[in-house]
Amino acid sequence: MFRLAHLSDPHIGPLPAASVRELASKRVLGYINWHRNRAVAMKGDLLARLVAAVHATAPDHVAVTGDLVNIALAAELEPARAFLETIGPGGDVTVVPGNHDAYVPGALVKATAAWCPWIVGDADHGSPSWPTVRRRGDVALIGVSTARASSPFMATGHVSVQQATRLCDRLEQLGREGLFRVVMIHHPPIRGSTDWHKRLVGGSRVRAAIRAHGAELVLHGHTHLATRMELAGPDGPVPVIGVPSASQEPGGHKPGAGFNLFEIERRNDGWRVGMVEHRILRPGGDFVVVGEHGYRLTRGASAATQTGPILNQA
Repeated sequence: MFRLAHLSDPHIGPLPAASVRELASKRVLGYINWHRNRAVAMKGDLLARLVAAVHATAPDHVAVTGDLVNIALAAELEPARAFLETIGPGGDVTVVPGNHDAYVPGALVKATAAWCPWIVGDADHGSPSWPTVRRRGDVALIGVSTARASSPFMATGHVSVQQATRLCDRLEQLGREGLFRVVMIHHPPIRGSTDWHKRLVGGSRVRAAIRAHGAELVLHGHTHLATRMELAGPDGPVPVIGVPSASQEPGGHKPGAGFNLFEIERRNDGWRVGMVEHRILRPGGDFVVVGEHGYRLTRGASAATQTGPILNQA
C-alpha cells in the first residue's frame, strides 16, 4: 500500500516588508488584500500543526499543489523553502506551483529555482520539464504547471498546447507501465469550478488528455475548498479532489485548514483507493478525521466503482 498525503495553498506568512519598487505592480493589490484579509484568516502556528498532523499519518509521499507564497516577493521564497523542509526532503515531497507563486513576470523562474529539489522530475536536470514525472513505487506523480503571471484582479492559470501534448505522452507511457497515475495541478481542470477570473485557460486540453489517455487521480488546490469532482476518462470517471488552504483558520467563509490522505493499493484486477479527510474545526483545535471515502478501479471496466467509506473493507 502507498500512502499519499495532499495539501495545498499554504500562503506562508507573515508577509515580509516590501519596497516601493516591489509594490509598483500587481503586488500592491495583493499586499493590501493580505493585510485586510489573509493576515487575519491565516495566522499563528496552524501550518506547523498541520505538518505535524500529516507526519502522524506516516505518508510515503506528500503532494503540495501550489500557492506557497502570497505576492512572490524575493523575501518570501526562503520561508517557503524552510516550510517544505519541515514536510520532508525533495525526494519525499512533490510540489507544483500556483498562480501566487507566479504573481508577477519573472517570479516563477525564481520560485522554481528556490524550490527545485521538491519540483523537478526524476529525469530532469536542474530545472523542471513540465509536466514533471516522479515514480514512487506503484505510483507516478505527474506535475502540471498552470502558473503564469496574470493581469491585476485576475488569478487565471494556463496550460499550453506544448505542455498538454507532453501530458498526453506521459499519461500514455505511464499507463502502459501499469502505474497509478496521479495528476497534480493547481487550478482545477473542471469547467465552471471557479469564477471566471480564476479559471484555467487551456483546461480543455487537460480534460482532453485525461479523456484520451486516462489517469487514476487528479489533485488540485486554488479554490481553498474541500471538493470531490470527476473528469471523463477512457475507462470511466477519474476522481478530481481539492483541499482547503493549509493555513486557513476555521470560522471564516472558507473551511478550516485540512489535508487528505490517500491509501493506494494494487489489486489483481486494478486498484483500491481510500481517502481520509483531516480538518481543523475550531480555533486551537486538533486536526480530526471528518470523512472517509473510497473507490475501486478495475482494469477494462467502464467506470470506477464508488464504494463510499471502504477503509475497513477487505
